Amino acid sequence: MANIALQMYSLREMAAEDFVGTLKKVSEIGYHGVEFAGYGGLGARELRKILFDLQLQPVSSHVPFDQLENQVEEVLEYATELGLSYIVCPFIAPELRRNMQDYQRLAEKLEQIAQKVSQEGLHFAYHNHDFEFIKIENEQPIHVLLGKGHSSLIQAELDIYWIAYTGENIASYLHNYTGRADLLHVKDMSKEDKRKNEVVGSGRLDIPAILHAAQTAGVKWYIVEQETYQGHPMRDLKSNFIYLSQLLSAPSQ
Repeated sequence: MANIALQMYSLREMAAEDFVGTLKKVSEIGYHGVEFAGYGGLGARELRKILFDLQLQPVSSHVPFDQLENQVEEVLEYATELGLSYIVCPFIAPELRRNMQDYQRLAEKLEQIAQKVSQEGLHFAYHNHDFEFIKIENEQPIHVLLGKGHSSLIQAELDIYWIAYTGENIASYLHNYTGRADLLHVKDMSKEDKRKNEVVGSGRLDIPAILHAAQTAGVKWYIVEQETYQGHPMRDLKSNFIYLSQLLSAPSQ
């Protein structure tokens, strides 16, 4: 059975009002796990018990770069007590990535963070947007940030929406990072406006082909993220879960 999680940023407004109640609704849909973007002000032990009771696995967490750089010990202490498997760097601020030299310095810092994360028995990943695919000095920064070669400790949390947004081939990047792409952000693109999301399977992206490439690449967790909605968020997220569950359980997949 494929593992399907939800990035909690998808329900950021609901979670801000009732974090635990929102987790309960995610569990009721059937999601197997969650990826965090904040912990609702809860302690790690308390949150771990809540997730256990809801039968939700704490898969991963998006942690701001400045916290990873300056407070990684505290980040890891919380993460290990919660039971996370992955720590993810979700974004790099523009002022830190002005040129290729900046990206090379960032890559060194990310590798250092990855080593510390690995020492605690967790995995470290970098989540892409679109800017990492814009060439600088004839090279895409994404490859610099992720480290060249399979020796890098940095996993690629590839976001299929943002790769498609840049016009790049998603399957190609999954192939390039085979064995280093445990986490995949599954997010579809609206047919009317590429800046907006759509329920998975009803937008522009060829989701069946992408999932086939993902399975070949060794993806372990399919993480739904939807930032904009045409309908009610919970209804859309339920549709996303049902669609992915059916597709990933089909014999051809």
